[in-house]
Amino acid sequence: MFYANNVMEERKMIVMDIKINNFFAFKNFHMNMSYPKKIIDSYIENEYLEERPNFRYKKVNILMGANATGKTSFGRMLMAIFNFMDKKLFEKLTEGILDHSREASFSMDFITDECVLYRIDTKIAPKTGEKYSSSDIEVRVKKTEITKRDSYESCCKRLNETERKPKESYIEELEMIEGLSWFFEYPSDSQINYKIHTSKNCPQYLSILENTLIALDPSIRKVEKIHNVEDAFIIHMDHQSVIMQDGKVIDTNILSSGTKAGIGIAGVLASIINGDYGFYYCDEKFSYIHSDIEKAFLAVMVQSLKSNDQLFFTTHNTDILDLSLPKHSFVFLKKDVKDALEPIKCISASQYLKRSTDSLRNAVDNDLFSAAPSVDRIYEIANLL
Repeated sequence: MFYANNVMEERKMIVMDIKINNFFAFKNFHMNMSYPKKIIDSYIENEYLEERPNFRYKKVNILMGANATGKTSFGRMLMAIFNFMDKKLFEKLTEGILDHSREASFSMDFITDECVLYRIDTKIAPKTGEKYSSSDIEVRVKKTEITKRDSYESCCKRLNETERKPKESYIEELEMIEGLSWFFEYPSDSQINYKIHTSKNCPQYLSILENTLIALDPSIRKVEKIHNVEDAFIIHMDHQSVIMQDGKVIDTNILSSGTKAGIGIAGVLASIINGDYGFYYCDEKFSYIHSDIEKAFLAVMVQSLKSNDQLFFTTHNTDILDLSLPKHSFVFLKKDVKDALEPIKCISASQYLKRSTDSLRNAVDNDLFSAAPSVDRIYEIANLL
């Protein structure tokens, strides 16, 4: 399933820093997407704001971790924030509050199409009635222009020193923000009417879709556009065909789980290649797909990113560690239910691995980040026999 929004011809959306408290399972959660110094001979091109080389940001963010550590919830929180800023409706945001008897808050630094760094601070008061009301929502927006010599740190310093009284209405405050653009792709929750994204503006979409599906299922021979029918395709297989129309696949039981996921993957890749959005979040789309194929698709996604694009990619596949990506691209989420103050922690690989010779694969194999899943309960089952 995909969720997308774009409003400008030149699209850009970069998240630089986010703090979350009392949403989903996040308490006092913090993730930062800047990095301190330029990486020489990096596989990722232009990992800085265009025409502002000192303003460095993590263009690729690989989120790894055991099950139920917050990878999908983090994406849903970002999507809720984006929609809140865009549509000015708070209901989807308040649905994610963990403890309604306590204040919930988030803070996010981000960039849109302008060379402006925004900071949004939002607080939601504890619920006193049956529903939240607009009077429970407090929003403060700050912004500063990013000059050609600026770094993220210098802009943050200006934001920290800026004092302004927010408007009485949170809706008026949110109107300060312009140029939002994003794309989220999640696994389908249903085997019926699987909704897909078909990047209608991408001239290469048909070839991308065909190559993707044939790579995933050798029994697929060809993908053909149905003429005179908008957004309609036929997937030709050895002995039968499947029709896709208006973002839905007919007779989804014919396709394997990996192949259905491939349709969504093709949509993400086509959007990146075509520059449809600026921010991309691809969540667990490769659960039914071979490790080598996932690595290949991720490599092409990274290679296809435009200037000022940003990709978040969640995975369980440790073979991704072998890709030639900077260490700061890898973030590990760890859940500790015994820690009431910070149950989900964000661990950046670059915090631990400082030298170029440090092996990320060895660090993960030796559980340096303490993010490996616990299997003790599984082995206890053997004792029941």
